[in-house]
Amino acid sequence: MEDKTTILTARNTADQKLLTRVMAHDRDAFRDLYLAYHRRLSRFLLRLTRKHELIEEVINDTLWVVWKQAASFRNESQVSTWIMGIAYRRTLKALRKQYPVSEYNSVEVEDSMLIAPDIHIDEENIQWIMLGLDQLPLEQRLVLELAYDMGHSCEEIAEIMECPVNTVKTRLFHARRKLRDILPQLAGE
Repeated sequence: MEDKTTILTARNTADQKLLTRVMAHDRDAFRDLYLAYHRRLSRFLLRLTRKHELIEEVINDTLWVVWKQAASFRNESQVSTWIMGIAYRRTLKALRKQYPVSEYNSVEVEDSMLIAPDIHIDEENIQWIMLGLDQLPLEQRLVLELAYDMGHSCEEIAEIMECPVNTVKTRLFHARRKLRDILPQLAGE
């Protein structure tokens, strides 16, 4: 079985090839990129909003930006980092425009949302972890998702969330510390 780094490198190489073809306005490459990112973006954006119409709108908006601005990608990050960053900023902008801050600051998380599908944990443990994650602030949950489920580095997360790397590290630190304190309480220990 390949390690996660090898898989991520192979995925980024494939994404770079697709993006190069998209730069030349290759519609087949764009369709392939769209299909490759639609599900990943949907899962990611569910952390920011539960409004499925908005998620679809942001995905289409994001990928339209990719189509129009593919040539502006400078290869300074992974393609996924660039695309996730566009989606993150588009979603925040849409949420600020449509909804009061209180509505999108506390997103409810479903049991399956933050656990990678290939992790085999029994249902009781998933519920226990989800209860803990649900008690974290949105920004802390997002950095955990981006780091542990999507495999982004702190630098890439900082680029996506448009914040300093130290802010990402601080959010990760506090999220892990809070989970360490919360989970035993939830287990009744």
